[in-house]
Amino acid sequence: MDKVDFKKSLKAFYGPTKARGIHLVDVPPMRFLMIDGQGDPNTASSYADAVATLYAVAYALKFASKTQLDKDYAVPPLEGLWWSRDMTAFAARDKDKWPWTMMLMVPEWVGPRMIDDAITRTREKKAPAALDKLRVELFEEGRAIQALHTGSYDEEGPLIAKMHEEAIERHGFSLTGKHHEIYLSDPRRVAPEKLRTILRQPVK
Repeated sequence: MDKVDFKKSLKAFYGPTKARGIHLVDVPPMRFLMIDGQGDPNTASSYADAVATLYAVAYALKFASKTQLDKDYAVPPLEGLWWSRDMTAFAARDKDKWPWTMMLMVPEWVGPRMIDDAITRTREKKAPAALDKLRVELFEEGRAIQALHTGSYDEEGPLIAKMHEEAIERHGFSLTGKHHEIYLSDPRRVAPEKLRTILRQPVK
């Protein structure tokens, strides 16, 4: 059985992009497991609960796909949408005031019934804390600029600013939607200076 790796099969959206610098992508609609919350991801229990719940359901889906459909895949990278109602708090990295949506992509061949069954099995076996907040949603991001950041999350600011400036000044775009991050590295296993994160900003 071949194992699908989305970092390869969807390389334009999930593969490392450093060689291409800041560039445009047209992101197709994708379905995600999503959980909303607010607070510093380093300290807020709601964030840890959300991530644990997402992975519990995602691995239940992976197992169901492998056993029922004979189609195995690597669970896609964790993703996050970040914003602030007060943009000064966002610029100042006052993370306690940041709302967020954490999410994991659902493969297109996984149907609604399989998702419902995976949620039911997860509730019966593990009952993770944020399961009642979980939803499945089609996310239509469309045109965006993106780039690869290497280093700690707190050092993303200069690249984000450069992305915004280049989008507005060079291409004449306006920013829309929410700041989007795709985490290619596991922060539990990778040193902060070696973390790889795709930064994405929708534009119009």
